[in-house]
Amino acid sequence: MTSPMAVPRFSGRPVTRVDGRLKVTGQATYAADNPVPDAVHAVLVCSTVARGGVTGVDTAAAQRHTDVVRVLTEFRGVTLPFEPRTITSFGQPVAVVVAETLEAAAHAATLVEVRYDAADPLTDVDAPQAQAEPGRTARTTDYARGDADAALRGAEVSTDLRFTLARNNHNPMELPSTIARWDGEHLTVWDKVQGITWSQEAYAEAFGLSADQVHVLSPFVGGAFGGAGRTWPHGLLAAYAARELGRPVKVTLTRRQFYTTVGYRPTSRQRLAIGADRSGRITGVIHEGRVEKSRHDGYEDNVTGVPRFMYSAPHLRSTYRTVPLDVNPPTFTRAPGTVSGVFALESALDDLAFRLGMDPIELRARNEPRRDESTDLPFSTRRLTECFAQGADTFGWSRRNATPRAVREGNLLVGFGTAAAVYHANAVASAASVRINRDGTADVQTGSIDMGPGTYTAMTQVAADALGLPLNRVRFALGDSRMPQAPVHSASQTMASVGSGVLHAANLLRDRFIRTAVVDPGSPLAGLRPDEVTVADGRMTASGGRGESYQDLLRRRGWGPLDATQTWSPDEAEQDAYAMHSYGAVFAEVTVDEQLGLTRVRRMYAVYDAGRIINPLLAHSQAIGGMVGGIGMALLESTDLDHRDGRIVNANMSDYLVPVNADIGDLDAAFLPGEDMLLSPLGVKGLAELVFVGVPAAIANAVFNATGRRVTDLPITLDTLI
Repeated sequence: MTSPMAVPRFSGRPVTRVDGRLKVTGQATYAADNPVPDAVHAVLVCSTVARGGVTGVDTAAAQRHTDVVRVLTEFRGVTLPFEPRTITSFGQPVAVVVAETLEAAAHAATLVEVRYDAADPLTDVDAPQAQAEPGRTARTTDYARGDADAALRGAEVSTDLRFTLARNNHNPMELPSTIARWDGEHLTVWDKVQGITWSQEAYAEAFGLSADQVHVLSPFVGGAFGGAGRTWPHGLLAAYAARELGRPVKVTLTRRQFYTTVGYRPTSRQRLAIGADRSGRITGVIHEGRVEKSRHDGYEDNVTGVPRFMYSAPHLRSTYRTVPLDVNPPTFTRAPGTVSGVFALESALDDLAFRLGMDPIELRARNEPRRDESTDLPFSTRRLTECFAQGADTFGWSRRNATPRAVREGNLLVGFGTAAAVYHANAVASAASVRINRDGTADVQTGSIDMGPGTYTAMTQVAADALGLPLNRVRFALGDSRMPQAPVHSASQTMASVGSGVLHAANLLRDRFIRTAVVDPGSPLAGLRPDEVTVADGRMTASGGRGESYQDLLRRRGWGPLDATQTWSPDEAEQDAYAMHSYGAVFAEVTVDEQLGLTRVRRMYAVYDAGRIINPLLAHSQAIGGMVGGIGMALLESTDLDHRDGRIVNANMSDYLVPVNADIGDLDAAFLPGEDMLLSPLGVKGLAELVFVGVPAAIANAVFNATGRRVTDLPITLDTLI
């Protein structure tokens, strides 16, 4: 029998980051920081055309440059995601310059001359010759129930809007970096990754190795949000160069190379139409999505999933199309697909509410579904109406003037907007090892990573609770492929998956100590049932105060450390029986300068239904970060291409705009108390993507309330509001 979790409980407390001191003092070691002896520096030479072939590479001038070790142009013996002599996108690597210093490699790279047989690229998703094709994954296939077209034609009130969303590029503080070293047939890489196991397997496949011949280390990641979810060409080329030279090789992409080597959120075009009767009951929904993709990569950004189940609609049709282009592959980007589709849905719903003369929150409540109508499954939990109720009360939604352009402060038009947020909840198998040492401390390890949300801290809290130890006696480690396997750090699944793995292994080890104590004649707990024993501060105790510590038991029996390595797996049958999602309600107040068209977010507030919150401080930080990112998507971020050659014209931090302190108003968030024990034994749900999802729509709806202009293009620029 599993004994109760120890007291005091650390889960649910606002614990500060256990790794915070390392980060603020500069002691945290990121990929490029590792002091690997005898390492040389490599710089990529990237294509200046988007389509064609390489007919020649002149490396003579670069080879003569001081400190240059070699210029590599033939990539034999490694499987890359592209053919080295066939150019499929602007910025594709065509050569690697290796030198003793970074400065020498960077300058020598400018001396490499590449000749091309170039063809006109197709990089514009709206070009007449751009051919759309159906989605190729189960998530992106077309879907229909009822007759949505007839329902829309017969609707008493309807809205029919078209949306254009710009491409968004990843821009975390840490640039992608890799250090690679070979020891015989074994490869070690210090890399910026989100999935240790995925990365290990990718390197093994590229070089024809077994997974155990590849050692991946990534203990700290300086932001990723999907951008490090794949092993990109620069990492493979670092490993290739290291093998060719017989020396460790370090590669760090420039910010400009980042835009063309690493993926991004693809641009999308959507149509979303909703019909309803006069009472606000939705009768039909039509959603059509068209998204850019690379001709030579399978990634698809699913924008059509959420409208299929978010609100009750007897008639619904959604179609999804991709447009293959001569561009580098897009990839997972915070709330991939979901935030784009929800922007269209929540904007259209707000427009429908205006046409009905109805409060947008009331319209959502009238169309609250009892089940997931796309799968006919019950929801594990769904408290969206509670999120709206609490959020409206705290935000002061009742002060909203429903008439657009009705509230003015001098030249400023003031508007309120709201939108729902949703993201699927997911948990997958995850392993962990836990060891209690002779001094009563614990070491917990799992091959997860932490790109910023606080994995180190939250897992320490879970382990401390399960083991009955103070936080300062638990050491948690991650980021090493030699640790027990954990899933990729994405899809808002880490807390439910890795946390459950840590909990499972820690529970079993604690119970082993208890079972040993109650059958040990020398223990004060001898003869008791295991469920009569609790653990606090590392001491196993029964009623009356009798007991002993972990150290006492180990010392008396002459044992060294005890450990347990276990894998937790979810109940797939139970998961398949429910629709599992996290929800939220986002509120925004904006001002729009009537003369300048400049939009400012004055304040935002959100309430989330995300299951049990392990660390409210970290969760709140996540929410604020999501709001900041959503402000960027709504008002600032846009990757702009010159379609003549496929060049990204704003591939730098001066011209690609991201939110800074001056763009951020008063941001706050709260979380409904609760748990979802159907998803995981921790009762948690995903949070990282959820807090991003509803923000752009809430801002756009507030802009409509302020100005009377329904903006359906992101980002919302001043020229659309003047």
